[in-house]
Amino acid sequence: MASIRRTLSPLYHDRPYDNGAAPFSPSPSQKGTSKHNSSQLLSYLTKLSTATDPKTSRRGPWRRPLYQFLAFFLIGFLLGMTPYGQIDDVNGTDRSAFEIKPPNNVKREEVGVDGVSFVEIGKKKEKEDFDFVVPRKLVIVVTPTYNRAMQAYYLNRVAQTLRLVEPPVLWIVVEGNAASFETSEILRKTGVMYRHLVCKRNMTSIKDRGVHQRNTALEHIELHKLDGIVYFADDDNVYSLELFQSLRQIRRFGTWPVAMLAPSKNKAILEGPVCNGSQVIGWHTNEKSKRLRRFHVDMSGFAFNSTILWDPKRWKRPFPHPTRQLDTVKEGFQETTFIEQVVADESDMEGVPPACSRILNWHLHLDARDVPYPQGWVIQKNLEALITVR
Repeated sequence: MASIRRTLSPLYHDRPYDNGAAPFSPSPSQKGTSKHNSSQLLSYLTKLSTATDPKTSRRGPWRRPLYQFLAFFLIGFLLGMTPYGQIDDVNGTDRSAFEIKPPNNVKREEVGVDGVSFVEIGKKKEKEDFDFVVPRKLVIVVTPTYNRAMQAYYLNRVAQTLRLVEPPVLWIVVEGNAASFETSEILRKTGVMYRHLVCKRNMTSIKDRGVHQRNTALEHIELHKLDGIVYFADDDNVYSLELFQSLRQIRRFGTWPVAMLAPSKNKAILEGPVCNGSQVIGWHTNEKSKRLRRFHVDMSGFAFNSTILWDPKRWKRPFPHPTRQLDTVKEGFQETTFIEQVVADESDMEGVPPACSRILNWHLHLDARDVPYPQGWVIQKNLEALITVR
């Protein structure tokens, strides 16, 4: 970039002047002219020219460019603020809204919008911004499982349902004796937050292995003081998404009717509470052998607050022993004996959903027993081709 620099003329202090005149003194004719053309601008420029005075130049050569910059900046600012056009005044109260008028030969079609209030929408949005977000309760799903032919199908079916539930959800899967590689692989691929536990108790002579597996999960919840709603979900049952969404509404203990297949597999039966709103007023069961039970409910037909396990004084139900399922009772009575440790009577229960009018899950007895499955779910040998390709 080219630079143009003006060099100031040197001052000659020893130069003689005619008639004893001062240096740079104007002539008489120039004095007469300046008297007739004096103005503020000329006075300002005259002040600028004094920068060439020897006394002024000693203070530094920066004042003159600074004054010139300020002068031109002021002129440019005034020119920029000067309006060059004319803006017509807009009639009406709202002067920020302009109407685009179509040509005269084009017909404008009037479009009406019914039931739209932008003021209400703005108020609702503003209200939502200031609302505090209430954290959701943790749903703790306990699933006992064991190696069998349909295990992978059952676990994947439950996992696909849990993936659709709004978080937070914790899936506690309990196996017996040892954790299998197949189960671990299934859990890792589900995308659900889980904990894989192992029940160390010997189950060779135990009829209902699920009792001890659930107790292992209860011990884990009590040890870590997990705060949420505990639900026993066997892997061979069918669950609706609405069920898990309703669990967060439970305060202490919630129950609902469960549909199940009869042992003969030829009809469906219902078992669970009869409700008046959210109040439990009775029970319904189709099995005569279970009518001696205090509470007629299936293992997958109730859920409870986890703080009952590790903070029973909060619910005024202090027990000298931990709340666990019993393996010493008759088969089919594990549910009622466990619930008796959690609540005193039906007044402590809540019907889910209100009036208990919907079936939220099915208990199906469709497991294929004593059917071998391939180790690691991998076929070791090629299958025999019964139909060859020609």
